[in-house]
Amino acid sequence: MTPETELRVYPFWTYEDLGLLIGSIIPIFILALLVVRGVPFPGAALRAMVFQLLIYGLLLGMLYMLVSWRYAEPFWSSLGWRPFRLPFLCAAAGPLLAISSSTLGVLLKAPPLPSPIEDLISDRRSLFITMLFLTVIGPVFEELMFRGFLFPLLARSAGPWFGILLSAIAFALVHGSQYHWSWQHLSVVGLAGAVFGFVRYKTNSTAASTLVHTGYNATLFIGFMVQRSL
Repeated sequence: MTPETELRVYPFWTYEDLGLLIGSIIPIFILALLVVRGVPFPGAALRAMVFQLLIYGLLLGMLYMLVSWRYAEPFWSSLGWRPFRLPFLCAAAGPLLAISSSTLGVLLKAPPLPSPIEDLISDRRSLFITMLFLTVIGPVFEELMFRGFLFPLLARSAGPWFGILLSAIAFALVHGSQYHWSWQHLSVVGLAGAVFGFVRYKTNSTAASTLVHTGYNATLFIGFMVQRSL
């Protein structure tokens, strides 16, 4: 490690890097769309999953180039992926947050919306893929992006609490179309994002916030499946 690297301020990436990442979204979206259109799939659900996975993979590739390739720094540790204390507490926090968020949604009189999950589940294979996507792939990707990359940058500029708030707002807005821009649903998602950010800040670990996020999504998924079976 060189003296220049030792003295490097964290996070070492800048808003220019954030701009490059945001600017890559539309080209990546178009590329993924062209790929899935050129490949025959046995069903719409599998096509949608592959499309989303392509976007996630390409965006993570872009993030890797910005963090590791551009600055010659380790990818995972730079984004806060490290061991943390009290893993059992983080594991319990996810389900508690999901229950609290669902209660808040009821109190806010959130309008009923068609679940995007419903169209993805047609058999046991699609059920397993959807569960894996929602409880593992999605949380890892979103935490690396929002709490690993965005939060440290915002926290360096505006302080940790504003960093938590602003990254939670961005997290909610990304889910806007999924919830038809319902302010009640987005408030609930934003609150969950703020909790993920708080965990990231207090533990200094994106792995910790990912564990909470995984428990949160898994609880909501189980609730959906129970309601679906009634």
